[in-house]
Amino acid sequence: MATAGLPFVPLLVHSHETPLKIPTTTNLATDEAFWAEVRNQYVLDKKVVNLNNGALGPQPIGVQQAHIKMYEQSNKAPSYFMWGEVDGKREPLRAELAVLVGCDIEELAINRNTTEGLNTVIFGLNLKAGDEVIVSDFDYPFMLNAWRQRQMRDGIIVKEVKLPLPIEDVNLAVELYRKAITPKTKVVHLTHIINWTGQIMPVKEITEMAKGFGCEVVVDAAHSLAHIPLSFQDIGCDYMATSLHKWLGAPFGTGAMIVKKEKIASVWPLLSAWEPQSADIRKFELLGTRSFPAEMAALDAIAFHQNIGLEKVNQRLLYLKMYWAERVAQLPRVTLHTSLKPEFSGAMATCSINGMSSTQLADTLFEAHGLHVGIIDWNGLNAVRVSPHIYTSLSELDRLVNALAQLAKP
Repeated sequence: MATAGLPFVPLLVHSHETPLKIPTTTNLATDEAFWAEVRNQYVLDKKVVNLNNGALGPQPIGVQQAHIKMYEQSNKAPSYFMWGEVDGKREPLRAELAVLVGCDIEELAINRNTTEGLNTVIFGLNLKAGDEVIVSDFDYPFMLNAWRQRQMRDGIIVKEVKLPLPIEDVNLAVELYRKAITPKTKVVHLTHIINWTGQIMPVKEITEMAKGFGCEVVVDAAHSLAHIPLSFQDIGCDYMATSLHKWLGAPFGTGAMIVKKEKIASVWPLLSAWEPQSADIRKFELLGTRSFPAEMAALDAIAFHQNIGLEKVNQRLLYLKMYWAERVAQLPRVTLHTSLKPEFSGAMATCSINGMSSTQLADTLFEAHGLHVGIIDWNGLNAVRVSPHIYTSLSELDRLVNALAQLAKP
């Protein structure tokens, strides 16, 4: 084994009978013995190779066990245990998440997903008829629908930037948004990692430009957390939302929204609050009854990733993407719709085979090879998206490359 003889640091995975050990090596991204141990921390199906983790990520066994334990405890007397003991972890969770996303603890609200967080902002901003909002044609549909609903109801104007993906020029990306801004522009909506192709957008640079014109900036960071480096403060935007159940591996239906301190009071909650114009970020957490055990098990997901090291997780995810995508890009009839430059893409990449629809390709990969990929059919892009996770093995990616090579033969 490549790590034989190296000292180990134990990973504290709650309730798991065989805690993972972290080798103190600087080349962890390519240490297959270590990542095989990581793989053992997950419950995986023997017949389905999950290469669609961008849609929803699985939870490590320790996270599942922590969730179940709190759920069982809550059921003994729900209003006592769930609303009391389990929800007593809320402030520690808020503090941990604030560190992860690079914001002040009083700027982060815990919710159920990115869609809920961004809709809270979209419907909570004080905009009037004639105010302009800039979006792109590759933003997430639920966000576009929300802005269009405000357009129908309130008379705001939604302007769409056309993105020539993949983009590998920061200045080009900034200029596309700059040209769309007018004196009536109030908000610029950005997607950090575009779900359709895995494109990383230069949101920091676009934000800096837009703020120079007096615009507020909303960032959709659904795919960013525990995937690529993320800092609310560094980006400089006003509003952000992310999901915990994608790359962080927290229970399904967990997320967070972040609002600059000085903006909180002016944003109306999506659901009713005691003091809707309060400057307390917690006003956005009055969502009614939901599963507190699911939310609080996010602490175990954070511990899992932090003990490996978020930077090392980022490096492994990038390595896995490059492992298969570089080879597939050379195949005949195959088009890669994602940049291979690390500053413009992370774990996800999207490809197509000339003459095959996305559905045909995805169905064939699954039925003949047991490979589950994402189907992309949006804005003229008809392809499949491959998104491995830290538990994905190189042999599974070899199977993907071989399958695509066979299907792409002239």
